[in-house]
Amino acid sequence: MTMDADRLAHAAAAAYAAETKPPLTDELVAQVREALRAALDVGTGPLSEADRVERMNAALDAFEVELGAVAGPRIASLDETSAAVTTRHRSEAGQPLRAFGGQ
Repeated sequence: MTMDADRLAHAAAAAYAAETKPPLTDELVAQVREALRAALDVGTGPLSEADRVERMNAALDAFEVELGAVAGPRIASLDETSAAVTTRHRSEAGQPLRAFGGQ
């Protein structure tokens, strides 16, 4: 795992946790960070930004399904150089998804 993968996973986990409802405990944030780190560590070649975003969002999907109690944003973009992460809320009918049963 590269230092860049570690930085990106940390930044993405922080951005996700900042907007997740209900709020995540420190332990759950650590689990998200590990899932994101693992998603970036799969494969052998360099990943494009689109591939990184897709893998990280799949990891967030799996985390939420496994936990069954939170709903958070998805990664819209990330900058490998600065580790800047932007998120977007998932929605149905223009309303953000909610934890505990969705709409």
